[in-house]
Amino acid sequence: MKEVYNFGAGPAMLPRPVMKQVQEGFLDFAGLGVSIVEVSHRSKQFEALLSETDELFRRVAKLPENYEILYFHGGAQMLFSAVPLNLMGRKPKRMAQYVETGNFSQIAATEAAKFGRIELAASSAANGFAEIPKIIPVDPEASFLHITSNNTLFGTQYKEFPKTGEVPLVVDMTSEILSRPIDYSKTGLVYAGAQKNLGPSGIAMVFVRKDLIGHAPKDCPKLLDFAVYRDNHSMANTANTFAIWMINLVLKWLEGEGGVEAISKINSQKAAVLYDCLDQSQFYRPVAHKEHRSLMNVCFNLAQEDLLADFVAQAQKQGLYALKGHRLVGGARASIYNAMPLAGVQALADFMKEFERTKG
Repeated sequence: MKEVYNFGAGPAMLPRPVMKQVQEGFLDFAGLGVSIVEVSHRSKQFEALLSETDELFRRVAKLPENYEILYFHGGAQMLFSAVPLNLMGRKPKRMAQYVETGNFSQIAATEAAKFGRIELAASSAANGFAEIPKIIPVDPEASFLHITSNNTLFGTQYKEFPKTGEVPLVVDMTSEILSRPIDYSKTGLVYAGAQKNLGPSGIAMVFVRKDLIGHAPKDCPKLLDFAVYRDNHSMANTANTFAIWMINLVLKWLEGEGGVEAISKINSQKAAVLYDCLDQSQFYRPVAHKEHRSLMNVCFNLAQEDLLADFVAQAQKQGLYALKGHRLVGGARASIYNAMPLAGVQALADFMKEFERTKG
């Protein structure tokens, strides 16, 4: 089969060795003779897998012991509701601050406004979300400050997280989780949909400081209450067994590659290849300001917009899949998550140079 590099923003490319493990082991989980999608989530074999996955993540991420690990239904957007439901009641004002850096941060703030008052701590909307804005001083009466650390549509990324003092920092890290070392002790809660760097879509992971659990209102829906997940090891109902198995395999792959520190260096190299290509060209125009560029999502436009469809089509013929930008933004986008090898990025850069030579 021809080598194809998947630059899609999500569901995204997964490590090829993991995909082969899934293919080979799908019919027989833990020697039971039944598939992971058939085995009971209450079985001792699956409970062992879940506990092992906790240990793997805590080790790979260097997550402190005072944080709970939750496996959440519905992906990251379910957390847009669960976070304010669980945290808004911590302070009498029932107010939280949000930083607006793109589409998903806007959706998160809109959803949170259903459960309390939302204040905009900063926004980069005025310049087309091409940078990370400076944040106004955090209100000490805020229940939390929410940021989206990496923005897939516009290709921006926080290089350093804001200092929030006693106010918990909540971070949506869906599109960069485990891509670089993070000091999780500086955050109150981190969440991430699995479909970029962790596994398949339809599930999210939450890493929440233990003291922030237990503040949900009495009428909070059962499967949106962090305490329910904590008290039942994320098994208050049938968990997504297949997704958790794949997360387990991805974590083992990442650890085998040298962990977050090693993959972070490779991610920097990959991004440098593409940004160097863009910066040396008059044919391509990067979207994000240089100091705020994402290492995960490289977004750019062509000088001649009418060539975009041809660019995407020709790239796909070369095994460079899913380079079309988001429908709200346009242009092109190369998502280069952990599983994307350096060879794939180099193949894209070579294609871009040849396309410019023939079309520019």
